[in-house]
Amino acid sequence: MLAFILLGFVVGFLVGLTGVGGGALMTPALIFLGVEPLTAVGTDLLYATVTRVFGVFFHGRRGHVRTDIAFRLLAGSVPAVLVGGYIVRHLPKELLNRHLTLVLGIILIVTATLSLLRGEISIPVRPRWAYVYLLGFIVGLTVHFTSVGAGVIISFSLMNVAKINPRNVVGTTIFYGLALSALSFLSYASMGSVDYQLAGALILGTVPGVYFGTHVNARADKERLKKVINFIILLIGLFTLLNGR
Repeated sequence: MLAFILLGFVVGFLVGLTGVGGGALMTPALIFLGVEPLTAVGTDLLYATVTRVFGVFFHGRRGHVRTDIAFRLLAGSVPAVLVGGYIVRHLPKELLNRHLTLVLGIILIVTATLSLLRGEISIPVRPRWAYVYLLGFIVGLTVHFTSVGAGVIISFSLMNVAKINPRNVVGTTIFYGLALSALSFLSYASMGSVDYQLAGALILGTVPGVYFGTHVNARADKERLKKVINFIILLIGLFTLLNGR
């Protein structure tokens, strides 16, 4: 159980520091440690919800949360969560577990690669609020099935398309991720796909982790740290994809 507490601390620290990497690191780590994929996603969603509560509190005190953007993203994600919940309930559990690892690995590789290339590419899309709702729907589906995507995809989009201040991107991403993970968690909890004892151990480690990560955030070179984290996510994605074949 000590290993899970330490895992919670490490991931919590990274989330508090950069706003990304929570689901991308936690879910594959749980699967690697022997947790059933569907239960790993549900447990990670509970863990992510608690982690982001503290992240929103710490970043909110610094005024780094754009609630106008976060609520529009959430408006697009709510129907996605409902659709995802229906699909999860009506597909065989064995089928979901068989393909979840494959989907997770692909998402990690794609999103991590996009983030690593962030400083080198420019997307010729004129920002519109309609795109924010659409982005929320796409990310909502992604997070509901794998618990991954909110941090990396949203951060990439807000910085490259919407051109939001990087400091506000971290707080806004965590705020949006909190609402989305809470909604998705309720769906998995209703199916009994959450290990509460395991989630408790992870949460025990994440509270000090998020606290220290948020405080280091003000002094650290965030861009360099994000590149390191996304490189780790890319490696995890490759490993997860190969392990699931």
